[in-house]
Amino acid sequence: MLELDEEPGIVAREDTADRQARHVHATSIKPPPLSETSPPSNVPEYAISELAGALKRTIEDAYGFVRVRGEVSKLFVSRQGHAYLTLKDESAVLEAVCFKNRFEKLALKPEEGLEVVASGKLTTYAGRSQYQLVVEDVRPHGAGALLAQLEERRQRLAAEGLFAAERKRPVPFLPDVVGVITSPTGAVIRDILHRLRDRFPRPVLVWPVTVQGERCPPEVTAAIDGFNALPLNGWPRRPDVLIVARGGGSIEDLWGFNDEAVVRAVARSAIPVISAVGHETDTTLIDHVADLRAPTPTAAAEHAVPVAAELGARIRRDGERLQNAVEHRLATATQTLDTLSERGPRVARRRIDDADRRLATAISRLRTPADQLRERQARLQTARRDLGRAGAQMVDRSQLRLERAGARLVPAAERLKERAETRVAGLKARLDALSYQRTLARGYALVRDAQDRLVGSAEAAAGEATLALQFTDGRVPVRTGESTPKKRPSKPRPKAPAQGSLL
Repeated sequence: MLELDEEPGIVAREDTADRQARHVHATSIKPPPLSETSPPSNVPEYAISELAGALKRTIEDAYGFVRVRGEVSKLFVSRQGHAYLTLKDESAVLEAVCFKNRFEKLALKPEEGLEVVASGKLTTYAGRSQYQLVVEDVRPHGAGALLAQLEERRQRLAAEGLFAAERKRPVPFLPDVVGVITSPTGAVIRDILHRLRDRFPRPVLVWPVTVQGERCPPEVTAAIDGFNALPLNGWPRRPDVLIVARGGGSIEDLWGFNDEAVVRAVARSAIPVISAVGHETDTTLIDHVADLRAPTPTAAAEHAVPVAAELGARIRRDGERLQNAVEHRLATATQTLDTLSERGPRVARRRIDDADRRLATAISRLRTPADQLRERQARLQTARRDLGRAGAQMVDRSQLRLERAGARLVPAAERLKERAETRVAGLKARLDALSYQRTLARGYALVRDAQDRLVGSAEAAAGEATLALQFTDGRVPVRTGESTPKKRPSKPRPKAPAQGSLL
C-alpha cells in the first residue's frame, strides 16, 4: 500500500512490508513460454510499472537522506506555496521540490544564483521516468554565499530608503518603560536587566523569542509588531524604547536578524529601536535600519537610560549655577539702581535748567503778534502814502493777507508756548519722581550721623552715639545707646544737595 505526498504523481513513502512483498513478487515472476522462433533466454521480463517500483525502492533505500551541494539555477513558487527548484554544478542538474509546510519554515529561502547545501531524500516519479530531491532543509554553502546574498539584500533595501539617516529617531533620554526582545534565558537578558538596575531602574517588559534558527524571524517580527500594538495607557503599556538583543555567533547563527521581514518590522515601528545583535564586530541588516546600534547588549542598556547619580549631580550643578547667576544679576541690578538714584536728580536738574534757558531764549526772541501787526500796519501806512491812489487796491490785498497771517500767527504762538510748558512740566515730574524726597514720602528715611553724613549700614550706625532720621517733613534725633562712638574714616563725604523748588 502506497501513500502519496502533497504533490500528485510523486511517491513519497511505502510501507516496508509492501515493499518486501513487491520485491519478492517481482523476482519470482515466471517468464512466458518461448516461442519456437525466439532464442532461448534466462532474463526475466518486467512490466514498466514493476520496474519503476523496483527502481523507486532501490533509490529510496539507498538515498533515504542525502545532502546535495549545488547552485540554485531556477526557482518557482506555486500558488499553493510549493517551491520547485533546479540545482546544478559544472556537469549535471538535479530537480528538487520543497513542499509548503517545509518551505515556510526554512531559515534560508533559496534564491537563484545562491550556492546551497540542500538536505532531503531522493525519490522517483514514474510518470516521467524522473528522479528528484524532496527538500527538507536548505543551508548556504560557506560564508561567501551568505555574504553575497546579504549584500544583494542590503543594497535592495537601502534603495528603498529603509536605511536613510533622516528616518532615524532619537532615543528618549529617560523612558518610562523599556521593552526588550531577546531569549528569556541566557546571559543577555541578565546583563541588560543588571545594567538597567545599576544605572536608572525602569519598568521592563520582556518579549521572549527564539534568537536563532527558522523560528527566529517570525517571532522577532511578531514581537516588534506586538509591542507597537500595546495601548499607551494602562498596563502593560507600550514601551518608549525597544532593545532587540542576542549574543554573538557565526553568520549562520545571526542570519535571522538579516531577514527581510524583521528589517521591515523595525522600519515601520513607531517605537525607537536599539539594535544589539552579536558582538561589536558583527553586523546584521537590523543594525542598519534600527534608530541606534549598540555594540553589545550591555551597551544597549546604557544607551536606553542615563545614570541616576550623574543626573542628580548634573541637576545640582545646574541649580547652583542658576542660583549664582540670579544672585549676580540681583547684585548688579541693585548697584545700578543705587547709582541711578544718586545721579538721577542731578541729571534731571541739569536738563530742566537747560530747558528753562532754551525756553527763555526762545521767548525773548519771539515778538508778540500785536508787535508784529503794529509794525506791518506802520509799513502799510508808509506804503499807502508812497503809492497813493494807484496802489490802493494792492495795499488792500496786502492788508487782507496780513490780517489772515496775523490770525494764524496768534494760535501758532500759543501752541508753541503750550508745548514748551508741557515739556517743562514733564521734566519737573521726572525730577520729582527721581528725587529722594519722593522716596521719603513713601515711608523711607535717611540716616545721618552727628556730622550730617549719610549712614548706609548697621555696622556704621553701631559706632555712633546719636543719629538723625530725616523724613519728608523734617528730622528726628535718635540715641543709639553707644557710650563711646567708634572712629570713622576722616574722608569727607559730599553733602547731599538740597532739593530746590521747581516752580
